[in-house]
Amino acid sequence: MRRTQLAAVLLSGALAVAGCTSTVAGEPKAGGAGGGDRALVQVYFADLNTAGAQGPSAQREFLAETQHPDYTELLCDLGDLTLSIEPAMTTFRTDPDWAPDPSDDPPRGDIYVLGVSVTIRQAGAVLAEQIGSQRVVVLDGKAYGFAPCPTGR
Repeated sequence: MRRTQLAAVLLSGALAVAGCTSTVAGEPKAGGAGGGDRALVQVYFADLNTAGAQGPSAQREFLAETQHPDYTELLCDLGDLTLSIEPAMTTFRTDPDWAPDPSDDPPRGDIYVLGVSVTIRQAGAVLAEQIGSQRVVVLDGKAYGFAPCPTGR
């Protein structure tokens, strides 16, 4: 399997675990959903991308620090891969009933979903790109995510 194909397979599996899907259902709310939480989510993605630009170990550390505290057992290691995630903030909205696999219960906090463009890199080279949706949870004034698992579970 070519490296690009492998990366695409790993990324699609990773996004599924990270709460990403290929469609963004619902109706976006222009600028209103989440109030101050919107800014926290924007900072979350900016910090994730900054960590990724610093390399795999910096991004691993960021993902560990921002993994939702109720789902630390779902934390995975991306190995030598890095992700760059560009959020489409116009799609930002609440998603209160969502629960990460394998849980049936939504995480604590305010759950948001938004469309994202994900670029996966290895040693700085782009291996794959994908568009999907991702969940971020704001709990006690901090944005938390769900680290992707490239090897699947």
